[in-house]
Amino acid sequence: MKQSIFVWKPKYSLVCVLAATVLGVAPCTASGAEGGPSAEPPPSEKIAEGERAAEEALRAPSSVEESNTRQAADLAAEVPRISLWKLYLDGGVLMYPITALSFLVVLFGLERALALRRGKVLPSGLIEQLGRLSRQQGGLDPRSAYKACRHFPSAAANVIRAMLLKVGRPHAELEQTVHDASEREANKLYRNVRWLNLSAGIAPLLGLLGTVQGMIMAFYMTANLPTGVNKARYLAEGIYVALVTTFGGLCVAIPAAMLAHYFEGKIHRLFGELDEAIAGIMPQLERFEGKLRINQDQLESPPPPPPSSPAGGGTSAVGQTGTAATAGARR
Repeated sequence: MKQSIFVWKPKYSLVCVLAATVLGVAPCTASGAEGGPSAEPPPSEKIAEGERAAEEALRAPSSVEESNTRQAADLAAEVPRISLWKLYLDGGVLMYPITALSFLVVLFGLERALALRRGKVLPSGLIEQLGRLSRQQGGLDPRSAYKACRHFPSAAANVIRAMLLKVGRPHAELEQTVHDASEREANKLYRNVRWLNLSAGIAPLLGLLGTVQGMIMAFYMTANLPTGVNKARYLAEGIYVALVTTFGGLCVAIPAAMLAHYFEGKIHRLFGELDEAIAGIMPQLERFEGKLRINQDQLESPPPPPPSSPAGGGTSAVGQTGTAATAGARR
């Protein structure tokens, strides 16, 4: 009687173990009916089947991960989308003052953006005309400067007119007049910026108050739910609704703070340029110190005509200005 013998080789050990596990075949054994030829497949087929089983076993974890990913995506697709309008309504009564503050931010933001334009605060035409008057023969004439300020109504023009009304006074008094007028005009420009700062400070506090109130109500309702109810779900729903007011308050406060900071910086920059312009004009007014007193009527009168011939016997622009100013002082 002949028996088929399978020779064990070390390099096929792992493959045979995997094949035996999957196919239920005992490794490296010979079987067959007594007195007949063996019914097992040849060794090469067993090795091929074992390799296929090993590859399937290696591919199994990736397929499981893919199925888990698909299940998570399906569950995420089934989660309902958040409705902002529903959240707004669920936020409670404190959402109404937060909404009112948002309208204030938009209103005063647009108003300050229009009021703080360069042409309304420091017109470039006014600075150019004052520069031309300063470079003319005889120096700056106060009446011409006052007329230029009336032609360009602005915050800078108001400061310069207040300075021109003090021509002939001591230099310290002139500087104090400029300082007081600048502060007065700056306060006018800051007036509506304060509403933006107020909104930036109050809106998050109102949101925090609404959140604290909502948290109290959420925990109270969760603590008084009957036994067997899913308390975690009720608590989570109460917390996310309570956070709506904080979200709304921050949405109002952040743009308000940014606008207020921008407008304050713009006011500082424009008034810094105004101080530089006045610093160039003020030395030309020192020649009138102690020599005349001038009032608004004299400043509003037309300036003297220019001299017909600089080399002739006519008076210069400085002499005409001094004569008119002296006459005004005598009157």
